[in-house]
Amino acid sequence: MAVRKPGRAALVTLAAAVTLAGSSQAQLADRMKPGVALETGYSVTPDIVYETANNYEARLDVYRPHATEGRAPTLIYIHGGGWVEGRKEAELPRLMPYLSAGWAVVNVEYRLADVSLAPAAVEDCRCALQWIRRHAEEYGFDTTRVVVTGHSAGGHLSLTTGMLPASAGLDRQCNGTADMPVAAIVNWYGITDVADLLDGPNQKSYAVQWLSSMPDRNAVAERVSPLTYVRAGLPPIITIHGDADGVVPYGHAVRLHRALDAAGVPNRLVTIPGGGHGGFSTAEYERAYAEIGAFLQQYVVGTGGS
Repeated sequence: MAVRKPGRAALVTLAAAVTLAGSSQAQLADRMKPGVALETGYSVTPDIVYETANNYEARLDVYRPHATEGRAPTLIYIHGGGWVEGRKEAELPRLMPYLSAGWAVVNVEYRLADVSLAPAAVEDCRCALQWIRRHAEEYGFDTTRVVVTGHSAGGHLSLTTGMLPASAGLDRQCNGTADMPVAAIVNWYGITDVADLLDGPNQKSYAVQWLSSMPDRNAVAERVSPLTYVRAGLPPIITIHGDADGVVPYGHAVRLHRALDAAGVPNRLVTIPGGGHGGFSTAEYERAYAEIGAFLQQYVVGTGGS
């Protein structure tokens, strides 16, 4: 029986399919290259105990770049979850922009409300900052270029970590209380007035749970509110917040922005029109990171370092 040869049209179709397959493989390979650079460019030390309090071992992960000459600019990332839930391991995608830029990253956990109520989470994150100061030489952290960031409750904790003075008394349990100012704060829709969320139209269950029924909860709320500590000389602060956020009121960002302006603190408010509590579009995230990149270039990266 004669073997039927494929016609010219079939050969052209086959050739196109082979070419497309090769092109797709090449595109996939190109897309994998940044991941390869991350895999080979970093060492990861997970679950380092930076503090023990109330029989709870608070841990952090360190991502250390291999190729950096000298000490690396360093990001502290603090997860969200309303101080009542969340875990650092779920936040790896949010570290990627900084890992891609060659920064060292310290990913921090802290005591949630089921372990200790406020102000424990604030204390823990301040102690993580002290841990970074003590271990800067070991891990290559540039202590003159430390940036702290987080989303939601992590945004709040990034603000308190970078804004609190020693006089607030929330560093007392840390191993070392030497002053270590951060270079900048990147606040993603963080709470700035905790008392505002305890009662009234902005009441939120997560804030009530974090403060519980302690008799002095309004005083504690004021003590852990970033707006309490606005003053001249703070590090530059950039805030990203959607103006339709139903979890953390957009007004928290506006009030912080106005207070920082009045105090003469370099700051920027990036409003996402119609944006909720995160979940922004790709274009909106790209815009936010473009603003963050320019802000950090101006106030952190362009300042040199040790």
